[in-house]
Amino acid sequence: MATGRTSVSSSSATSGHVIANLALLLFLLILSLNPPVPTAAAALEHEVEEGSGGRRPFLVKKGERETTVSTEDGEVSTVRISDGIGNGRFHIESITLEPNALFLPVLLQSEMVFYVHTGSGNISWTEESETKQVEVEKGDIYRLEPGTVFYIESSPSSDSEKLRIYAFFANAENDLHEPAIRPYSSIRDLILGFDKSVLEAAFGVPSEAIEEITEGADPGGIVHGLKKEESRRDREFAFMRALLGGNGYVVFIPGENKKNKLFNVFSNEPDFKNCNGWSTVVTKKQLSALKGIDISVFMVNLTKGSIMGPHWNPRASEFGICLHGQGMVTVVCPSSGNRTSCKNMRFHVEEGDVFAVPRFHPMAQVAFNNDSFVFMGFSTAAKNNHPQYLAGKASVLRTLDRDILSVSLDAKNTTVDKILNQQEQAIILECTSCAEEEFKVMKEEIQKEKEEEKKKKEEEEKKKKEEEEKKKQEEEEKKKQEEEEKKKQEEEEKRKQEEEEKKKQEEEEKKKKEEEEKRREKQEKEREEEEEEAKKRQEEEAKKKEEEEQRREEEEAARREEEAKKKEEEAKKREEQRQKEEEARKKEEEAKEKEKQRKKEEEEEAARKEEEERREEAARKEEEERREEESRQKKEEEAAKQHKEEEEEEEEERHEGGGWEWGEEGPAGMDMDWGRKVLNKKKKKKDMNGA
Repeated sequence: MATGRTSVSSSSATSGHVIANLALLLFLLILSLNPPVPTAAAALEHEVEEGSGGRRPFLVKKGERETTVSTEDGEVSTVRISDGIGNGRFHIESITLEPNALFLPVLLQSEMVFYVHTGSGNISWTEESETKQVEVEKGDIYRLEPGTVFYIESSPSSDSEKLRIYAFFANAENDLHEPAIRPYSSIRDLILGFDKSVLEAAFGVPSEAIEEITEGADPGGIVHGLKKEESRRDREFAFMRALLGGNGYVVFIPGENKKNKLFNVFSNEPDFKNCNGWSTVVTKKQLSALKGIDISVFMVNLTKGSIMGPHWNPRASEFGICLHGQGMVTVVCPSSGNRTSCKNMRFHVEEGDVFAVPRFHPMAQVAFNNDSFVFMGFSTAAKNNHPQYLAGKASVLRTLDRDILSVSLDAKNTTVDKILNQQEQAIILECTSCAEEEFKVMKEEIQKEKEEEKKKKEEEEKKKKEEEEKKKQEEEEKKKQEEEEKKKQEEEEKRKQEEEEKKKQEEEEKKKKEEEEKRREKQEKEREEEEEEAKKRQEEEAKKKEEEEQRREEEEAARREEEAKKKEEEAKKREEQRQKEEEARKKEEEAKEKEKQRKKEEEEEAARKEEEERREEAARKEEEERREEESRQKKEEEAAKQHKEEEEEEEEERHEGGGWEWGEEGPAGMDMDWGRKVLNKKKKKKDMNGA
C-alpha cells in the first residue's frame, strides 16, 4: 500500500457516491473481463492454487496463528504467509505483553521492523559497544538489525493497555523472505548450549553459579516485570555490560536524535486524508532506521462505507493486518494464461487477520456500513514503488489512447470519457453497502462452489461406483476362470495322488516284509547275545568273589602293618619330645650364662668409657692451661714446674699401682672401685693446682 500526498477538494455526498459507484463499476468490469471465475471458497480456505506447486496461504485468520510462547504474562504468535511469487514465505509475529511484563532477552538473527499497535513500554537493545533504549507507544515504528540483543518491557501501570507489537522479520536487507533459522534465540538457550566447564572458564565463576543457571527451570520467554523497589535501570546496566564487556555503556535515545528517532503515525500528518478516511506510508524518508532495507510500513483507516480505490503495486507485495473492525479485500489475478494457477479472490477480513496481496495484483479494500476498517502492514519495496490507480485523477487509464481503451473495454468513447473524467477524487472514496454486496456475492459463490463441489463429488462417486462395478465383474469372471483352472488342477492332483498312494502301499508292504525278516533275525541275535551275556555274568561273579577274598586278606595285612607302624612312630615321637626338652633346658642354661657374661662385659665397657671421658676432660683442661700460660710470660716457669710435678705424681701413682692393667679385677684381688678412687684423687690434685 503506497499513496502520494494528494490535495483534494470537497464535493457533495451525492456526487461522491456516484463517483465511487463508477469506480467500483470499472473495477468489477475488469473482474468480469478476467477469464478465471472468482473463487471465494479458496479465499475462505485461505489458500490458492499455484500451478503444480501445491497451495499457498494468502489469508491467515487470527485463530490460525501458531502460538510459539504462551505464559500468564503474555504470548507470541507467528504467521508464515506467501505472496504467491517464488517459493519463499514471509514471517510476521504478534507480541503481546500484559502490564508490567518482560519479554526476556533474545539474540536477533534477522532484520526486524515493528509497529506498536496498543499500549506502551520500553525496548532496549545492544548496538556495537552501546546499549540503547527507547520508550514506545501506540503508533510507533522502528527497525532493529541482526546481531543485536534486545528485550521488551511493558508499562508497569496495571491500568494501562496491553503492549501489542506486530513485527516483520526478514532474512536480509535484500532478501525479505523468512529467515532460514528462527528469527531470534533466547539468551538462556545460547548459554545452555555450552558445557559447564566452558561456561565456568568463560564467566570466571565457580561451578555452583553455573549449576544454578543450567539446572534452573525455563521461565518461558515472557515473565512478570521487575518489582517496584528494584532499580530497573541498574538491572539494565548490569545485563548489558555483561553482553558488551567492561567498556560497554548505555545510551537512552533522546527525542531529538534523528538517526534513532522512532516514527509515530499518529503524531504526523497522513499522506492522504479526506472524510472517507486516511492513509500513510513510512519509508526511509520518514524513518532513517529503514535505510538499507526494502521494507516500508503503511496504515489505512477507512470510515464506515468507504473504499480504498482499486490499484496495484508495480514493485511491492503487501502484507496487511486488520487492527480494527472488518472489511472486504478483493484481489484480481492479472494473468489469464493459466486458469488454475491464478484466481480472483475475495477476503472477509476481521481484527487480527493477516492477508497478502502479490505484486501486480489489482486490489481494493472496502469497509462495512456498521464500522470502520483499520489495517496496517508491510510492503516489500521501499523505493520506486508508485501505485497505479484505475480511477480518479491519478488513473493510469488516462494515459492511454481513448479509442484503444474503448476497443479494449468494448464500450463507446463517450462511456469511457465519462468513467475517466467524471471522478474528481482519488485514493479513498465513499462506497455505501459495497462491502455488504461483496460479502453477499462471496457467500453466493461459496454456495455455488459447494453445489458444484457436491455435484462433482456425486459424479466422481457415480463414476467410481461404475468403475467398481466393472472391476467387480472382471474380478468375478477372473475368479470363475481361476476356479475352473483350480478344479482341473485338483483333479489332476487327485489322480496323481491315487497313483502315488498305490505305489506307496506297495512299497509299504514290501517294506513290512523286509522289516519282519529283520525283526526275526534280530530276535535270534538277541537270544544268542542273552545266553552269551548270562555266561559272561557267571564268570564275572566268580572272579568277583575271588577278588573280594584277596582284597580282605590284603586289607587285614595292611591293617596289622599300619598298627605296628603307628606304635613305632609313637615311641619315636616320645624320644624326640624328650630330646627337645633336654635341648631346651641346655639352651636355657646357656642363655643364662650368656646373659651373665653380657652384663659383666657391659659393666667393664661402662668403666672403660668413663675412664676415657675423664682422660679427655683432663687433656682439654691441660690444653686450656697451656694456652693461658703462653699468654702469661710471668707464669711460664710456674706452669712448667707444675707440669713436672704432675708428671712425677702420675709416675708415682703408676709405681704404687704395680704397673697392672685393667681387667675384670685390680691387683692383689682389688676390684674396680679401688681404681676409681685413685683416679678421683689425681683429678682433685689437678683441680687444686689449677686454682
